[in-house]
Amino acid sequence: MKVVCVGHSTYDTTLPMDFYPTENLKYRISHHIECGGGPASNGAYLLAKWGMDTSLFSAVGDDYYGHQIIDEFRSVGTNIDGIEVHSDYMTPSSYIIANRSSGSRTVITSKGVPIRKLRHDGRVKADLILVDGEHPETAETVLRANPDAISIIDAGRLTDDTKRLGKLVKYVVCSKDFAENFVGRKIDVNDKDSLIYCYEKLHDYFQNTVVITLEDKGSFTKLNDYEIIPSVKVQAVDSTGAGDIFHGAFTYFIGNGYSLKNAIHYASITSAISVTRVGARISIPELSEVLNYDELI
Repeated sequence: MKVVCVGHSTYDTTLPMDFYPTENLKYRISHHIECGGGPASNGAYLLAKWGMDTSLFSAVGDDYYGHQIIDEFRSVGTNIDGIEVHSDYMTPSSYIIANRSSGSRTVITSKGVPIRKLRHDGRVKADLILVDGEHPETAETVLRANPDAISIIDAGRLTDDTKRLGKLVKYVVCSKDFAENFVGRKIDVNDKDSLIYCYEKLHDYFQNTVVITLEDKGSFTKLNDYEIIPSVKVQAVDSTGAGDIFHGAFTYFIGNGYSLKNAIHYASITSAISVTRVGARISIPELSEVLNYDELI
């Protein structure tokens, strides 16, 4: 199975702390963690790490961060022919305060003008596709060139690009924020009717399978009936990249023939394991850890 991912690449610097800092004070920590990031990029890393023939279309700068990202992908066997190195482009960077006491994270990203279309024309063969809305013209070309592929969009932010690309994929896996902004109302996770309302509005627009992720509450979708597939309860220390890792794992399992419910379940396990470790990409578990998780608890 040939996998193609199109999306954002950034370089993450994670600062683990036991509390959230107060403004205008100085703090010292014993260590920090650096690794690549980005929604579809983290998904591509996971898919390659788990043994799939994975190519990534993305852009980085001709700088330290960009070269580190490329080396990371080489280390797991990702096809990097579609990663463009631009001398006039600074690799986006994210600075993350990971509050280990609550498991929350605060992210500040430095990013220049987005590159809508990569130099590669995007007309490649793909059986499985993951996009995140970055480089939207290239993502659209890949999706239109492979109408029979199993395709997923990681819909984190509501933009005209994610709305357009969402109509071209088989699965819209969106965040609670995306769903709320799309329908213009807040979701009450304890009110099934509000979840059904959001799902139906999204489904009517996109005309495909919709999954709404609800963070630690699980994921909402329609199986035989509307259902919340619960999350896996763990003691989180850093939620950085948890959504990206969920989407990457969902792509793996749905692409390998798992049912929708099981794909969501195993993606939830993958994400849950990751939040018990500090850092995003380096927290991705081995596939065997995920598959054996239910037997261990």
